Amino acid sequence: MTELRTERLLLRRWTERDREAFHALNSDPAVMATIGPVMSRGESDAFMNRIEARFDELGYGLWCVELLEGDGVPIGFTGLAVPWFRDGVEVGWRIRSEHWGRGYAPEAARACIDHAFDVLGLDEIISFTARTNTKSQRVMDKLGMTRDESADFDHPSLPVGSPLRPHVLYRLGRVRFGT
Repeated sequence: MTELRTERLLLRRWTERDREAFHALNSDPAVMATIGPVMSRGESDAFMNRIEARFDELGYGLWCVELLEGDGVPIGFTGLAVPWFRDGVEVGWRIRSEHWGRGYAPEAARACIDHAFDVLGLDEIISFTARTNTKSQRVMDKLGMTRDESADFDHPSLPVGSPLRPHVLYRLGRVRFGT
């Protein structure tokens, strides 16, 4: 089991005791406002099961993020995923709203990017979000990612007409990241 550590964070695999906090994250209207509808407990549990299955399959995934100086309760997730609808490996994050604005998303994402380039040997990482999600776009900018306007797209799992359907795509290559 791979764990990643930063100055303030532990990124680890999910456990059964994390399910309540994971559901709280996925059912928070502020968190889900730029992602999609809030999740029921069953949907959240199924999502966690898919995350863990991908870890078992690929050796990486969406790590549970907790504060090193905290109580062990997850503050969100950050990690690497293979999108079902396009090529590439994405770095993504979701942090509980009460922890926004403290730099946890970029700190955790940098650890995941280091892992992607240094351990997994990937040449490029992508990230994408709804065009309206300026907070995540700021994280991508902080990570040194570059928007690829030619690759912007309509997310296939969101309905036509949804303000969340138009997505922007950012890229980061190993050379540009400095590894």
